[in-house]
This record gives sequence, structure tokens and C-alpha cells, in this order.
Amino acid sequence: MNQKKTISSFVIAVIVFCAVFAQISWKKAEPWSPEQLLEPADLAATISSADTKKPLIISIGPAATIKTSVGVGPVNEAENIAKLEKLLSKEPKDRAIVIYCGCCPFSKCPNVRPAFTKLNEMGFTNHKLLNIPKNLKTDWLDKGYPAID
Repeated sequence: MNQKKTISSFVIAVIVFCAVFAQISWKKAEPWSPEQLLEPADLAATISSADTKKPLIISIGPAATIKTSVGVGPVNEAENIAKLEKLLSKEPKDRAIVIYCGCCPFSKCPNVRPAFTKLNEMGFTNHKLLNIPKNLKTDWLDKGYPAID
């Protein structure tokens, strides 16, 4: 009987450890939290709404494609991360900001992690990453979301 309690306690401890470790590894693996991922449909609705205050939308990849976005170029290049930093230096820390790339599958993108890390380092508190799992064409343009003419 005592052995069953010990085994049960051990199993519970392992489950708790795994849950805590999963939270820690998410934070170490990516510079954003799951809540900081913005779905394309949500941004498209915000852009299209006349009544909604618009976020600063920044392309951190090869081209500014989303309507109203500002392009700084691929931020895996030093001169473009400097452009991003200069652009952000003029903004209040609580400004709504959305960054996106879309050059390739999200998991392999060389631009989203350095850009999001820069926003974190600069102390921004209301920034999001557009969740583009495949690429900008598939996840934005093919859906007919607002694009720059």
C-alpha cells in the first residue's frame, strides 16, 4: 500500500515536472508567447475595419506586401535590423505593432526571431507576430486579404 502511494506521488511529480518543462522550453525555443501570435484573418479584419485603430505593421522580410505595412528589409541582415531599431525608436513602448515576414515556412524563417527579439529587448509591450506557417502567398495573398497595390 505504501509502495502504491510512493509510485502515485512519483507519477504526479513527473507529470508536474513535464508540464513546467514544456512551458519553460516554449519560452526558450521562441522569443514570443503563444498569445503573441496573430492570425492572418484577425489582422485582415483590423486593416479592413474603418472603426479600429490600426497597428504599426512592419515587414521584416524581402517585401512589404500587406496593406499599410512598412518594409525594413530582411532583418537577418545587420543594416535592416538597424532600420527596424531606428523605426521603432520613434514609437511609444505600448504601441500596437505587428511584424511579419512570409518568405518561407515559419519554422525556418531567418527573420522573425531576430526581429521579435529586438522588440523584446527594446521594451515593447504590445507587439505581435503574424502567424504565417507556410508563406505570405499561401497564408495571406491567396486568401484575398488586403495587400499593397
